[in-house]
Amino acid sequence: MSSKLKVAGWVALGALAGGLTTMQLQANARSSLSPLPLDEMQQLAAVFGLVKAEYVEPVDEKKLINDAISGMVSGLDPHSQFFDKKSFKEFREGTSGKFVGVGIEIGMEDGLVKIVSPIEGSPAFRAGLKSGDLISRIDDTAVRGLSIDQAVKKMRGDPATKVNLTIYRKAENRSFPVTIVREEIKVQSVRAKVVEPGYAWVRVSQFQEPTVDAFVKKVEEIYKQEPKLKGLVLDLRNDPGGLLEGAVAISAAFLPKGVEVVSTNGQIPESKATYKADPDDYRRRGGDDPLKRLPVALKTVPLVVLVNEGSASASEIVAGALQDHKRATIMGAQTFGKGSVQTIRQLGPETALKITTARYFTPQGRAIQAKGITPDVLLDETAEGNVFAALRTREADLEKHLANGPEDNDARQKAREEARAKLEAEYAKRAEPPKPLPEFGSTEDFQLAQALNKLKGQPVIAAKAATERKAEAKPAE
Repeated sequence: MSSKLKVAGWVALGALAGGLTTMQLQANARSSLSPLPLDEMQQLAAVFGLVKAEYVEPVDEKKLINDAISGMVSGLDPHSQFFDKKSFKEFREGTSGKFVGVGIEIGMEDGLVKIVSPIEGSPAFRAGLKSGDLISRIDDTAVRGLSIDQAVKKMRGDPATKVNLTIYRKAENRSFPVTIVREEIKVQSVRAKVVEPGYAWVRVSQFQEPTVDAFVKKVEEIYKQEPKLKGLVLDLRNDPGGLLEGAVAISAAFLPKGVEVVSTNGQIPESKATYKADPDDYRRRGGDDPLKRLPVALKTVPLVVLVNEGSASASEIVAGALQDHKRATIMGAQTFGKGSVQTIRQLGPETALKITTARYFTPQGRAIQAKGITPDVLLDETAEGNVFAALRTREADLEKHLANGPEDNDARQKAREEARAKLEAEYAKRAEPPKPLPEFGSTEDFQLAQALNKLKGQPVIAAKAATERKAEAKPAE
């Protein structure tokens, strides 16, 4: 497979690890319900002593302990994780919707960082960076060869520090340097607009702490512009998930009060719960109902939800709840399939454990773990067909994922390799490589156009490969 297709496939998925997380911070980890295995603990201590005494060079004791904990936790499943001081800080930044950086939403193109959109009011926005600009160097480091996460880390840093970017602007066929001073950035997890008279588009890119308030504000703006809204598209494509209360709140915005949104079930009593479209289940402690300002018409406006292989966890909760209650038509591709709950247990002032504590289920009792949500209407990515869908990873492809019943992993892997080979052969015949997918919400967004057709009662150009993709979903039913 060409590296270009690999990169495009992986990047389009978004942050896979972003998931359903309940922020239950505690001073100490839950004590074990069973006695410690003394023989194994003695063996661990013996290994620690041998490494400390005999390794070729001195080693840091704290690092050894942290590495041992990380290894123990990472062996459980792809989403459990030990947070040291640095990673815990990054995690909290991710859920708070704030970070220190330059202020751009990015992807990858031809091995370079592509600016999808500068965040309005950010240092990058003020510096004149534009959508479509490519970043070829970050300070003295060439971007080609870096992963998207590595590039992000190099652009982030402390407030008031400088980062030098080399920009290539294709429209002007020139490169130029830009020096940007980092500052705290507030992530825009919700975007919205009236796409044509009577019809609006709301995109939720991640479920963070500010997401619900931002959603309410955007919907209010839409209804001021279009008080007699005829249809709404809720775009959850490539939304990796986030906070549980955000998913419950966004679902509740469209559902009757009191109906079930999602249930969870695990080993400990607190993991067995049902969350409903009720303020007690989604508002912050002591806070007001963030949805009370929403227009009543939102409960009944015709609704389409767009999902794809990158829609995971909290976004799958929303899609599953609206589908089970027949409140919306789900369109797009089978979702990622992350149906597990991670709880944060704080171990100390600067360390914590993110551990999988439950599976979640849709109102009709469907388990999404390693399965995902199958749309009511399957759509290709573009009018020409699927460009990168066969390359995207889902939960069932991750090593050590939690299973839901027997799985035929060999058959799934074979099917994926065949799909990749078919895609490679198809694009090898073309004179030019496949074009990157258009920006979500743009006039070239094929799936959004089909969602609008559905709302208007017009013909929908559905998936050319619907039969193949239904066959892929069948083992998970």
